[in-house]
Amino acid sequence: MEMGDKGARWSRRAAIAGLASALAACSPGSLQWGSRSFSLPWAGDGANTGGLSPIASAPKEQFGRGRVNVALLLPLSGNAALSQLGTALANASKLAIQFIEANPNIGENITISLRDTGDSAAGATSAANAAVADGAKLILGPVTAEQVSAAGAAARAANIPLIGFANNSAVAMPGVYVLNVLPETEMKRAVRYLRDQGRRGPAGIFSATPYGEALATAFRQQAIAAGFSPSAVYTFSNISEAQQIVDQARLLIERGAIDALVMPDRASAPTFASLLAQAGATPETVKLVGSADWTNDPALLGNPALAGAIFPAVDEAGLNAIRADYAARFGGNPPQMATIAYTATILANVNTLSLAIPPYEASLLTNPAGFAGRDGLFRLYANGRSDYALVIRQISAGGVTRTVDGAKL
Repeated sequence: MEMGDKGARWSRRAAIAGLASALAACSPGSLQWGSRSFSLPWAGDGANTGGLSPIASAPKEQFGRGRVNVALLLPLSGNAALSQLGTALANASKLAIQFIEANPNIGENITISLRDTGDSAAGATSAANAAVADGAKLILGPVTAEQVSAAGAAARAANIPLIGFANNSAVAMPGVYVLNVLPETEMKRAVRYLRDQGRRGPAGIFSATPYGEALATAFRQQAIAAGFSPSAVYTFSNISEAQQIVDQARLLIERGAIDALVMPDRASAPTFASLLAQAGATPETVKLVGSADWTNDPALLGNPALAGAIFPAVDEAGLNAIRADYAARFGGNPPQMATIAYTATILANVNTLSLAIPPYEASLLTNPAGFAGRDGLFRLYANGRSDYALVIRQISAGGVTRTVDGAKL
């Protein structure tokens, strides 16, 4: 399978089945994979659990029959929720290898060496150093921004590319790629859709959290790139500020300066939507725009004030395509982040990457044509960031959603 991309002031997720309660006590912020949120310290700001830092000598497991050594670094111990995610991502990688081995037209180029990072930066460094010593030509993972940064430093020192699974573009750099739905990806998809629909005055409402601030920055940048001059960017630290923000936005709405409001924060969106409706805003006058984090939240989607709102999301077809195989081999449903590890494994096996001399050279990984992953097209860029195809979904009455614009980069 060949992979083919104060008033106003200028100021992200895998909801894994069975883990919601375990994640409820985690720090604010999220690791996100499209429409999927996994609550963890977003920026790797020292909030790790202080858990295990495994001495990674031999791989925990190997699978695949190819001659190219590819390391897969995942949290398999330490924080319980995180290690469950790591195990599930390892399972998804095994499914990808299973797919490769079952298809005679696909070369079996790689062997995956699975290594445990635990839940700390030190564990990621240890695992990466062991992978380097073992002759890995490419490193996949880890998951959190903190661990990607740590493992990336070890990989860069050895001139080995790393494709991490964090959604924090701050840890991306040449040779350290982040394969995920980044804040700029969501904002680009949303504002370009608004432009194509004839909207002229987008504004944004963002939480004053590290991830909210990253989204706000991405909104400004992507709105300008799409030809807009953003009408306003509001930030809030507490939901009690919502009425004040809506009062200020209402004046701009009445003047026609705001005809779309991007408000990605899932927790506050219903409050803002209800207050806007009370202020006289309608879906015709102001298009409300959410984030991929809105997906699969029945309470939010069923809120009458959000009927007609839109949000970017990962196409669910990719996850649905591996559900049966995952259940048959491992039991239960795959977590929604499974496609990231699946995609990365297939990417690592691509002939033009794995069999090149040297393998996984930067100019090959950053092919402008991009690649066709399990969820659709994606691209890796020389600065380590990525772009990911997203659909636009719209909320209808009763909380039903439908795709109104197909997957695009």
